[in-house]
Amino acid sequence: MLFVRSSPSKDRIESDHPGRPIGGEKGVSGMSGPAGPKPIAMPSRQSLRGLDWFIFFLADVQTGFGPFIAVYLTTQKWTQVQIGLVLSIGGVVGLIGQMPGGAIVDYARSERLVAGLAVATIGMAALCYAVWPIFPVVVTAATLHAAASCVLGPAIAAISLGLVGPMAIGERLGRNARFASLGNGTAAAVMGTAGYLLSSRSVFLVTFLLAIPTLLALGRIREREIDVAQAHGAVKREVPDKRATSVLNLCRRPLLIFALSVLLLQLANAAMLPLMAGVVTTRSSQWAPVLIAACIIVPQAIVALMSPTVGRKAQAWGRRPLMLMAFAALAVRGVLFATVKDPYLLVAVQAFDGITAAVFAVMVPLVVADIAFGSGHFNLAQGIVGTATGIGASLSTVLAGYVSDKFGSSVAFTGLAGVAALGLALIFLAMPETRRSAP
Repeated sequence: MLFVRSSPSKDRIESDHPGRPIGGEKGVSGMSGPAGPKPIAMPSRQSLRGLDWFIFFLADVQTGFGPFIAVYLTTQKWTQVQIGLVLSIGGVVGLIGQMPGGAIVDYARSERLVAGLAVATIGMAALCYAVWPIFPVVVTAATLHAAASCVLGPAIAAISLGLVGPMAIGERLGRNARFASLGNGTAAAVMGTAGYLLSSRSVFLVTFLLAIPTLLALGRIREREIDVAQAHGAVKREVPDKRATSVLNLCRRPLLIFALSVLLLQLANAAMLPLMAGVVTTRSSQWAPVLIAACIIVPQAIVALMSPTVGRKAQAWGRRPLMLMAFAALAVRGVLFATVKDPYLLVAVQAFDGITAAVFAVMVPLVVADIAFGSGHFNLAQGIVGTATGIGASLSTVLAGYVSDKFGSSVAFTGLAGVAALGLALIFLAMPETRRSAP
């Protein structure tokens, strides 16, 4: 917490905040003026707790979509072609909207307002699914949901960066990942129970209702405590530097290498669980639903436990060692999936997925913040990496499915492990360390 006492002669600041330097960083917007560097107030406990619960409830809201859509529309007598078309439209919009979504957040003067409008849009989309499950309405709702989701990720990272600053963002992102994981797990249990005891329609009504506490938690974050320029990765310069703030300068080698590494990560990772689910169903059909549920819960629990530690270690050790560990865990997971035959041991193998997920849940916005520092295009850079994420995930399921059909699941898992090893080599050989030292 921060206590500021004003006197006619000077401002006095006392801070117990561990991650952010007293008095700010030289040159950052709002930190300098005619009389020299000005102190920056630390975010209040209310704002930090508000961000915690906003992320928790938002994860609840987002969980209401995905697999539940297919189940619900099937009960409404939709054909698989119609369901596939709706899901494909949402996927395409989500892919092409990544960079425009980031640019919108960079352009906005209030990240909190952008996030609030996006949450309201998603809530209304869920209500449309529940009340009017007809093709034109559902397609519109899927499009609006995907478009709103494109701005929410950048908005959360921007609010976090604007609140705590670049030197404390690693630990903050780790905390974000923990609350998102807890929200996902809680929502899956609540919505699964609601769908079982009531109806599949109730999942979307619960999603709509959950948008209300999400917006209330967002309202707890104090607007005045979010440094707008800092949230965009900008710094205040006495003489404007157009080259430093140009989009072309943003797209330099470290960002492109990182985007490629994230593409390889998704290419190796996205198809592993679906393929493994098919293998488990073949080997133990009776226990397949329980085993698959366990395969989802185990990584979420590891993410919730590990993420804050990852954020702290990222500042102490640097980014590259953790990314190397994450890619190594992904490669080992692929090899084990290719060789382990016992369905129950496959659940234990999913622990490696938790390690990879915990690291990259923190690393993606953190490394982007490092690279985009000073550009004013932090959220656009997130959109570039988000596009690479979508491309990798889309190609993964198609290519792995084809290889599995032609050559068997073991060959497919081995190929995915090889892609992970390629990503490991890329980080080791080409990716520079992006950690910024405290001033």
